[in-house]
Amino acid sequence: MQKPATALRLGALLVALLPALSQAQTPADSVRSYVEAARSFAGNDHAFVFGQLCETPIKAVNAAAVTEKVPAALPIIDAAREWYAEPAKVFDDLYFLGQTAFSVWALRTPEGIILVDAIFDYSVEAEVVDGLRKLGIDPAEIRYVIISHAHGDHSGGAAFLQKLGAKIVMSEVDWQLYENSNAKEKATRDIVATDGFELTLGGMTVKTYLTPGHTHGTISTLLPVHDNGTAHVAAIWGGTLFNFRDAPDDPRDLRLRDYAQSSVHFQAMTAIAGADVILSNHTAYDGSTVKLPLLAQRKAGSPHPYVIGQDAVNRYLKVAESCAIAARIAEASGP
Repeated sequence: MQKPATALRLGALLVALLPALSQAQTPADSVRSYVEAARSFAGNDHAFVFGQLCETPIKAVNAAAVTEKVPAALPIIDAAREWYAEPAKVFDDLYFLGQTAFSVWALRTPEGIILVDAIFDYSVEAEVVDGLRKLGIDPAEIRYVIISHAHGDHSGGAAFLQKLGAKIVMSEVDWQLYENSNAKEKATRDIVATDGFELTLGGMTVKTYLTPGHTHGTISTLLPVHDNGTAHVAAIWGGTLFNFRDAPDDPRDLRLRDYAQSSVHFQAMTAIAGADVILSNHTAYDGSTVKLPLLAQRKAGSPHPYVIGQDAVNRYLKVAESCAIAARIAEASGP
């Protein structure tokens, strides 16, 4: 089996070579080629994330607009708290504990719960703690919280959950970003995730990979899940948009390069693991705004809306890769 570090170097080489394939083309032709490649990878099932990531290059070359989109958020069910969403059981051992637009995923093992992300400080108690209670689960079961990246919409509740006894997991770079943030209350360092880091609890192993781009220390995660006893692997792409917080020593061009390379790296890891479920920390990016309502109406023996197959997982990540390259070329070539 290829080691993650080797796969990352291979991914970097592949991405470095991709623009060379279009040297005979004008920059606009190359942008259009990558946009249309991304559109093809997206199909109908990943059209929303394609529209979000390829928005700038689509406009740059006047490519066809995206028409197939899912709702941008789950329906509002609480007028006083428009962000509130009900908790839901998604697999035998995986639960949605997020908001209308932001997700928390809870993997329940025989020895406790591993969360992926902590949403905002104002919503974490209502969505995660009270959400677990609504599902008949004791919040004291929470053992670990993997923070995909240190932006406040995913790390804001970390301090609250740490006070309940959970250990917080972040990459070294994003621990630094988090510690230097203006968050009102901050968790203290527990665990530093590395590329290929494994977290085993109750006989279930979660794997994390460094996928820098959205932040310099973004983590993407592989989770073992089960549907009526049948094993599946869920992949969580840790940071999606190109809304980089650029600085003079942190140019956008290099962030887009890193993002594309990270996508190739995670493609390799999801292929090795046989991942057939794609999840996101935003409800629209993985189609949860459609899939959660479908799941609530699912009949015995019918397909699981989140189980999309290994090819579809790969295509999702190819959309991310292709749009990052298209954006990089478009922005480098100017108006």
